[in-house]
Formats: sequence, C-alpha cells, structure tokens
Amino acid sequence: MRAAVQHRTGQEALDVFDDVEAVGFGPGKVRIRVRAAGLCHSDLSAMSGVLPQNAPFVPGHEGAGVVTEAGPGVTESTGLKQGDRVLVCWLPPCGSCASCRRGQGQLCLASLRNSGVPNFRRRTTDLYGFAGTGTFAEEIVVDANCAVPIPDDVPYEVAALIGCGVTTGLGAALNTARVAPGSTVAVIGCGGVGVSVIQGARVCGAAQIVAVDPVEARREAALRFGATEAVAPEALADARLKVTGREGFDYVFEVVGKSVTARTAYEATRRGGTLCIVGAGALDDHLSLNMFELFFDEKKILPSLYGGGDVLRSYERAIALWRAGRVDLEGLITHRVPLARINDAIEQMRTGEALRTWVTM
Repeated sequence: MRAAVQHRTGQEALDVFDDVEAVGFGPGKVRIRVRAAGLCHSDLSAMSGVLPQNAPFVPGHEGAGVVTEAGPGVTESTGLKQGDRVLVCWLPPCGSCASCRRGQGQLCLASLRNSGVPNFRRRTTDLYGFAGTGTFAEEIVVDANCAVPIPDDVPYEVAALIGCGVTTGLGAALNTARVAPGSTVAVIGCGGVGVSVIQGARVCGAAQIVAVDPVEARREAALRFGATEAVAPEALADARLKVTGREGFDYVFEVVGKSVTARTAYEATRRGGTLCIVGAGALDDHLSLNMFELFFDEKKILPSLYGGGDVLRSYERAIALWRAGRVDLEGLITHRVPLARINDAIEQMRTGEALRTWVTM
C-alpha cells in the first residue's frame, strides 16, 4: 500500500512509497482502510521534533475509514466487524486504569505504552506510526478501542477532524474552562483547533470572543466561525482595552504551544480569570511566572489535553452539535488533496494558508 514516511526528525518533506505494509494484526486488533486523514499542526510538531516521536515514522493521527478485518475476539468484545465505518481515536481510554476510574479517560496512558512498537514495515525497515496510529497511509492496524464507530450521516472527512482537532478545541471551552454565558474570551492561535475553541465558546454563550492570529486569512476565518473580533497579535492590547477596559478577559485560550504566547495569554487574563493551555509545546520550552503574581492575581491555569473530558462522549456531543447546526465542521476543511500531494498540504499548513487539510487515501 501507499504511505507517507519521514525518515528522520527534522526532515522537511515526506516520501510517499507504495510498498509499505501495515503490521501487527492479530487478537484485539482491527485493520482499517483509511478514507480520510486530517493534517494537524501536531503532525508538523512531531516531524520537526517539538513533540517526541520515534523515527522513521508515518505521520498522521486524525483519520476515518472502514474496518476491513477484525482480529480474533474483537467482534465478541466490542461489536466491531468488517464494514463498520469508524474514526481513529489516538488516545483511547482503557476503562480500567486509575485515570479512567476517576472519569479522566483523556489522561489514560495505556495506548501510549504501544508507541514504541512499529506499526508498519517497508522492505526490511520497521516504521512507527505517530501516536501509535499513522493515518497518512492507505491502511492501518490498531487496537480495537482505537476504532470508534460513526453514524452513516457523518462524512469521513468530518469524522477524521472530530478524532482530534474538533474534540480538542470544543472540549477546551466546554469541559476544561467551562466558559460562562456572557463572558469575554480571547483565543490566541486560530488554526483548526483555535476556531474549534471559538465555536465551543460561542456554544457556551460567551458575549465577546476575540480571535488573535498573525495570519489575515485565519483572522477572517475566525470571524466566520463565531469570533466577534479578530486582531493581529500586536493589536491584542488595544482589543483588551476596548472589550474589557483595563481588566482583562475572563478566559484566554493559548492554542499555539509556545511559552511566549502562553505568557501573553496570562497577561491578557483578568485577575481571577482563567488561562487555558491547549497548544502542545516542547519539553524544553519553559513558562516563567513569579510567585507573587501567581499568588496575588489568583488566575487559574488549566491545561487541556484532548478536550479535557471523556473523548467518546465528546465525539457524540460534537456530532450532535453539528447535526443541530450549532457548529460548522465542514467549514474547517479547506483543502482536499490526494496522498501523493501531502507535501503541498504540509507547506500550506506551515505558512498558515490552511485552517485544516484532509488527505484522500
């Protein structure tokens, strides 16, 4: 089959090969024919080394497709069978660990224990899949709990985005920050996850939502998705003054994953307000706060991993909101490109021209 491969960390472009094999099929596993794969900024971060990932590897962790084969015991334990339409959950809850028993399935690490096991092979070379999946391939083999059934009315490209970016953004607003009706919100970083945060804040009833991004096209898109105002980073101070006076925003979401923007977000948050960290950053990028401001300003700092809640319930909620017309998910898809042109899509994502791209397989 075909798959896109990165040979080493920092490699600028991917190589698309047609002689890659998905490996590891057996009891408890399913084989999925990938029909759509979303391109998320986290994939670029893994390629550049910001996020840790074994190489060589197949990027991609957002995907949807059809189960072509279920391993022994899968149908009996999960109900999954050949022909089922599914999305790929890159961090599935196991249901039995301490985090899952506390109702924090997004913190379950059971699936990540398999991240050091190769998912693919090309000739004699083992290849890993990003986040244990690797959806930039025509076919993947994953644990059965990574395959979540989707209703027939949900398009594959929409389901792929629900698998990570949409769930992460909506969940940050609804689950983690729990944005209050009538509140003021700023969102720093308005790619696919950022505009999902904006839509989540709108669903929660925020009165003012200021989108902050250096790319004009993304600012324009943010307005279409529900932001009441969109500004470049250098205009954030003026927007804060206009919307909140000198107080600061009730909620500020950092969706970039850098300490410099997290610091800006902290300063834009009012005393007693909430800073929600959504962006995935590097291990060696440290956020500096002094102990006096941390105590005196009483700002709440809430990291949000994968939407900060039960991901399976969050998938269902995203679909329900989409069906009701409360959120726009098709609008997140700005490009439809074949796998052979994945490098074009990556370049558009790097330069900020695309909110989100999905790749056909």
